[in-house]
Order: sequence, then C-alpha cells, then structure tokens
Amino acid sequence: MPAVSALLVPYASYLRVYEPLAAFPEPERSHWARYAARERTPTAQDELRRSLADLLPTPPVPVPVHESADAFVTELDGVVCVCPWRTRLRGWLALESLIDNLPEPLLDAVLPPVVRGQAAADFEQWRERNPDARPWIRTAVWQVPVRWFTLFADDEREYRAQEPDGPTAPALRYRTPMVQARRRLARALKALRESVDEGPLIEGLIDVGRWLEEFHPRSLVELDYGGLVHALTGPQLADDRSAADVAAGIAALRAGDGEAAGVAYERLAERWRAVRDRQFAN
Repeated sequence: MPAVSALLVPYASYLRVYEPLAAFPEPERSHWARYAARERTPTAQDELRRSLADLLPTPPVPVPVHESADAFVTELDGVVCVCPWRTRLRGWLALESLIDNLPEPLLDAVLPPVVRGQAAADFEQWRERNPDARPWIRTAVWQVPVRWFTLFADDEREYRAQEPDGPTAPALRYRTPMVQARRRLARALKALRESVDEGPLIEGLIDVGRWLEEFHPRSLVELDYGGLVHALTGPQLADDRSAADVAAGIAALRAGDGEAAGVAYERLAERWRAVRDRQFAN
C-alpha cells in the first residue's frame, strides 16, 4: 500500500485484476517474470505521479506516446500475479469518458480540440491493430461504484489506519480470488433480476461480469479505495462496511424482504452521497 506523498492525490478508486504469469503469452510472460523478480516494483503512487506529469506540458499529453511496461505485482497461493498498468489504453478510455461528462467549454480549456482529435485518431488506429485489448484496471472518481462491492465479502476487507505522524497513509482495500468474485456477481445479478426492473445497477453488473470473464480463472481481484481515503475521516474509514451493506441488501432481496434491502441500500447511498457531494464543495 502506498506511502505518503506530497503530491495531491486525486480522489479515485480502482478495481484491479492480477493474473498469474501463465496467463500471458511469450515474450510478455518472460518480461513480467523478470519484472516481478526486481527488488522493488513501482507503487500506485509512482503510477499516479507519472500520469499527472504528462498533464504539465503545454499542450498537455492526455495519452502517453508509448505503452507502459510497468505493473503491480502480488502473490496468490504462492503464485506470482501481475496487473499491467496499460497506461496508454486507460488514458484513451478515460479521455472518452471525459468527453461524455464535461461541458464542451470546460473540456476545450483543459484539452484543446486539436489535442483530443489527435488522441481519438491514434486510438482508432490502435484499436484496429488490437481489437481484443482490455485494461486490467478500472477507475472511478469520487466514489466506489456499488457494483464493485458485490465481488467482495466483509471478511476480505483490509484497513490500515493513519498513524499519528506515521510515514504511511491510511488505506482500505478488498482482495478475493477470481472464482469468488464471479460467483458473488452471478448471485447478485440473479437476485436483482428476480426482484427489480432492469436498470443501471443490473447493466453495470453485466458489464463488470463480461470484463472479469476476459481474465484467467486463477486471477486475484482487488478493490482499492485509492485516493478516496483522503476524502474520508479516520472514523468514517473505520466504520465503512460497504461490501457488508451490499451483501446484506442482496441477501434481503433473495429472502423477499424489500424493506431490509431498502435500509441497507439507503445506508450505503448516504455514505457515498456525502463523498460525491465533496466534489462540488468550495
């Protein structure tokens, strides 16, 4: 988990997949094997600093010229697993999302039309050569999407509080094997389809499910609160049991108890509404 940095951390959360080395074809497999054997590999803070550095030039560089050769590394049952950054692909995807969500005058001020046009043309050409490419990391700003919590159980929660004058920041994450994530998502989707009408939550679960199917069945799935830990107080983080709230709501739906499901959902919604509202605070 990342060390404290003087860098202002964007309020983003991350859903990551770590795949075993066996999932990668050669020569990429050998590259990641050598990479994972390093004494030190980059942290999430390192990735963040590199990404933000590209926005400093004039004009800004919204998408890196070259794809990153870095990854996050962990072990699952003694097997080395890696989560490639794929910073260039994620930059293109983030730019598409930005275009859909920002007013055009503000977008033009941040990223001139000529810069966006060139990035879009580059992405189209790249897609033609790499039609099956997908990111190992998904990002959300000022929230953790409810659908992400369906993949995890409360006992998979890992919380580290901020130590007074300590060298590390607070951190909150969940980790689970891929097989568990897929099973929980399928159960949640079944319960929702039997209880509520089609809507954004069901559509979101289907989208996440399709994404997870792209990866090796022995992968590790991680939800990292990332910079959101700086948008919540210590007591708020300590009391945050969002995965448990989602699980309680799904269980209530399966039991036909709509009232209990509503209570769990409202508890969750109120927690994250307070975080999202800070996005527009002065």
